[in-house]
Amino acid sequence: MRKFWFLFVTASLLLSCNNDKKTAEAPEQSNEKADATTTTSASATTELKQTPLQIASKPYEKLLGSYVGPFGTNKITMLITAVAGDSVVGRTIVGGNDRPYRGSFKQNGSLFSFNGKEPGDHKDDGEFNFTIDEKSPDKLQGSWKPFAKGRPGKEYALDRRKFQYNAAVGTFPEASQRLLKAADLENMMKDDLEFMRNEIFARHGFCFNRKNMRQMFEMEDWYVPNTVDIRGFLTAVEKKNIELIKRYEKYADEYGDEYGR
Repeated sequence: MRKFWFLFVTASLLLSCNNDKKTAEAPEQSNEKADATTTTSASATTELKQTPLQIASKPYEKLLGSYVGPFGTNKITMLITAVAGDSVVGRTIVGGNDRPYRGSFKQNGSLFSFNGKEPGDHKDDGEFNFTIDEKSPDKLQGSWKPFAKGRPGKEYALDRRKFQYNAAVGTFPEASQRLLKAADLENMMKDDLEFMRNEIFARHGFCFNRKNMRQMFEMEDWYVPNTVDIRGFLTAVEKKNIELIKRYEKYADEYGDEYGR
């Protein structure tokens, strides 16, 4: 165990340095209310698309990865990023939050049982208990109990699924594939413009803080919550299109029902 924790701390420090460097070089993030606003605490790493820290003894390598599925009225992505000895480390992305967890696990025959606790410094933190059967390593199921008293817990059944950026998915894929022109936007209503703009973020796996926007995209099979910080991931084409769409949104807001008719 001493050797494992030494390796784990060393690897964590290296990963932290890399994250700091990448964040410092990332462009400034938009503060538009429907845009990719950051909601993580200082204790949570925001660069989830970076290759996660993966420490695992040979028998446990198959447990590493991300599992996705319903979590109450939201969609959750649960990542297992490190397992060794009797310890597990990971994080969850749900409800506009990116939260780390750590704890322990044990094996009984083919069944792995995990217990992971979030830090407790966020109102939605709690304790996860879940299992994975090595006979079906792509399935994860369990329960979550909030630390806050009086709040209901949740049960979940997740499937292994890896996030992959795909510019071709969605209702308006052209917003990620080419530069938009005025003719593409001038007859669109404000709600459609807002959806088109936020769909760009959704293709990058952004977990929306706004409930209505989050629920719209969580209905899509292609959508996998993967990050709460979009900085550094938008393409040059997408950045230009976002600014153009915003201008048309403003115009539509000012002229109301007269716009787009």
